[in-house]
Amino acid sequence: MALSRGLRCCQRVFSWIPVLIITSVVLWSYYAYVFELCLFTITNTFEKVAYLLVFHVCFVMFSWTYWRSIFTPPASPCKKFQLSYSDKERYEMEERPDAQKQILVEIAKKLPIFSRAQSGAIRFCDRCQVLKPDRCHHCSVCETCVLKMDHHCPWVNNCVGFSNYKFFLLFLSYSMLYCVFIAATVFRYFLKFWEGDLPNRPAKFHVLFLMFVALMFFVSLMFLFSYHCWLVAKNRSTLEAFSAPVFVGGPDRNGFNVGLHRNLEQVFGENRRLWLIPVFTGQGNGHYFPLKSLSESHNPLLANEEMWEESDDGSEEGSIDDDPSVAIEMEQ
Repeated sequence: MALSRGLRCCQRVFSWIPVLIITSVVLWSYYAYVFELCLFTITNTFEKVAYLLVFHVCFVMFSWTYWRSIFTPPASPCKKFQLSYSDKERYEMEERPDAQKQILVEIAKKLPIFSRAQSGAIRFCDRCQVLKPDRCHHCSVCETCVLKMDHHCPWVNNCVGFSNYKFFLLFLSYSMLYCVFIAATVFRYFLKFWEGDLPNRPAKFHVLFLMFVALMFFVSLMFLFSYHCWLVAKNRSTLEAFSAPVFVGGPDRNGFNVGLHRNLEQVFGENRRLWLIPVFTGQGNGHYFPLKSLSESHNPLLANEEMWEESDDGSEEGSIDDDPSVAIEMEQ
């Protein structure tokens, strides 16, 4: 037991290494750009002030979005998706598998669950003891179920999902802007140092490395950012891109695709003035998402959990969960 705790503690410590690497590179780039380039190399005062102002705007936005990506806790299913004490006791005391499945079916009737496991069964997490909402997955690193989980990112040491996906996208975009600005403004002095037009001082090596590092990070970020832009446009997560979500009618990669405009609003919100600011503006609460196959009038974006308490007569949740062919699969 003590050994297991020790290993988990070591894992948590080592998981911060990628974050420390990124932080170290950024802090070095700040010193190299502000001091070695702007203060010690550039002689034109107007150029120096302009570079420093724009650089600090990019640096602040990059740091802000990176901070929010790291320290925003991943959202987990609310209590309505968890087994209550009485339901859990009733479930554990029941020895017949079919009866256990029926208990979970009865619990799921009041919940807006439309996605299924690969076998067509309602998804249930045995470790968290929750019925999984649509697009929710269990993260073995965070040891919890994460709403609209996209992936676990080691570079932010956090799960990217419903609560911080916007922050992650802005982090990628401002990282690219940060790299582009550095490369564009350093390029002229990079050539001067390279051709020997400037004195051979320590600033030379900082400027040369700034150019190479900025371009290297920009190329890698460009591919990652482009991929996530495509995912947002299609309203898919990284997990859903590799394995299509399954519904009652079968797998459908475009099951949550409700059009480009509405797909963007689900992540960034309706107020476009806040799209580029790292504050949460996404729609809903992560437990339910509009489906392409259902009309708008029958498929609102549920933000009020009290709507899930409605009776089953005539409701879509009831009609789906009442299907006797639907079983419960215990996902280990």
